[in-house]
Amino acid sequence: MIMGEAGDNSPGLFTAVRRLLDTGLAAIQNRVELVAVELREEKCRFFELLLLASLALFLGMMAVIVLTAAVVLICPEEVRGYVAIFFGLAYALSAAVAFSGVRSRLKNYPMPLAETSDQIKKDREWLDSQN
Repeated sequence: MIMGEAGDNSPGLFTAVRRLLDTGLAAIQNRVELVAVELREEKCRFFELLLLASLALFLGMMAVIVLTAAVVLICPEEVRGYVAIFFGLAYALSAAVAFSGVRSRLKNYPMPLAETSDQIKKDREWLDSQN
């Protein structure tokens, strides 16, 4: 056999290219997974920032409560109880709705770049199946 024939070089060349692609895709997959982990860490940092913002919001709401108390105290004595109950129920309902929305969004938040990582895994599986 002559060494330069296409039949001799093709399987070796295809195998080398496939291995090169597999190695490249593995490196890309590792980088994407690293980015996903970093994004998850950023999500935790964002949650900490959200907690601090919530504290600021809470303190601002304390000011609203004081103003609400002032309104209640200004009202005639016979309706103060009803006015206070109205404000309390309105605030409690609003807080429950807001908390439910935040909790739902945080619980259902998907892992960042999950689709990209899955696609790269499928590409690697396809390359492996070409043996």
